Amino acid sequence: MKKELLIASALVGSLGMAGVAEAASYSISGNSRTGVNATDNDAGTETRAALLQASFTVSVTETTDSGIIIASGFDLAEESTSGAGGGGLSGLTLTFTDGSKLDLVSAGNASGSHDVSIPGTAGEEGISVTTTNTAPTGLDFATGTTGLGFEYHTPADTLMDGLKMSVSYSTDSGAAKSATPAKMGHYAIGGTYVTDAGDTAVTIGAGYSTTDWGNTSTEASNDESSVHMGLSAVTGDLTVAVGFADGDRVGGTNTTTNYEASANVMKAGAKYVTGDMTFNLGIAAGESKDSRTLGTPGTTVDSYDKTSASISYAVASGVTAIVGFTNTDTTDEGTTVDTESNGSAWYIGANIAF
Repeated sequence: MKKELLIASALVGSLGMAGVAEAASYSISGNSRTGVNATDNDAGTETRAALLQASFTVSVTETTDSGIIIASGFDLAEESTSGAGGGGLSGLTLTFTDGSKLDLVSAGNASGSHDVSIPGTAGEEGISVTTTNTAPTGLDFATGTTGLGFEYHTPADTLMDGLKMSVSYSTDSGAAKSATPAKMGHYAIGGTYVTDAGDTAVTIGAGYSTTDWGNTSTEASNDESSVHMGLSAVTGDLTVAVGFADGDRVGGTNTTTNYEASANVMKAGAKYVTGDMTFNLGIAAGESKDSRTLGTPGTTVDSYDKTSASISYAVASGVTAIVGFTNTDTTDEGTTVDTESNGSAWYIGANIAF
């Protein structure tokens, strides 16, 4: 459901400033997800829990006389979030008449913006990985940004038909040094190419990012950086996709101990739509050689393997029933098997979107 409303006229009129300003146009969207997650891990523990989630997003936009679109927004579920890169708060986006865009303040990472979407379960099931495992599970595992910068998106069909590119940059916050490493800035580039191969729509996405982690007395052996590439093919109701990412990552928030690691991840998935039903299947395999001492390259291996599937049924307009299944298999520090993080999980629930 989309709505537009002008709300400022009465307010500014009551303040004696009629005609000074009008409200920008806005639209709202969101969803309510309700379900149950049941897990059975290798430690022999079975759990069941209700999962209640909701979001309410407001997008604000207006067009200047010169045709430039100015947009921002926020998520009411994250209304207390603020600061650089704040979760539910959008920065400022300028869309120019040639189709290019410029994101300012809390801007994204150009590499992460061009990750190819890999199908996986549509459910909310899963087992929490509570160990010091640093193996990545997403193609954007090393695409950090401080939010104090910009991201520029070119118009469609830049340089060649079907190509769109982005570049981004951010700087540090000027915070004092501490025992925990912090993002000091980044630069990144990414691109997406879309073409047709007969009856198949093909999308190729790739990107490179490097993030400077510092602000500590001991620096990591390598800056955080990664390269990723993915391919998606859509033929009728069938979507098949695969992606790979490789790089170095640094952090101090994964556990109470700082770490650096060289890591890689491979993901693949498929989605098939038939009538009101959608079938999803996905796999992810991540590996990381990590070290708990900054300045010392990692030697021990962490791994994370995940297989997931789901069936979704469109019950009514905006209402979808979902049944999902996920199985995880992890190792930590080379040989240690975390039985609490390994096992299977089921989800049954419904999503109501507007």
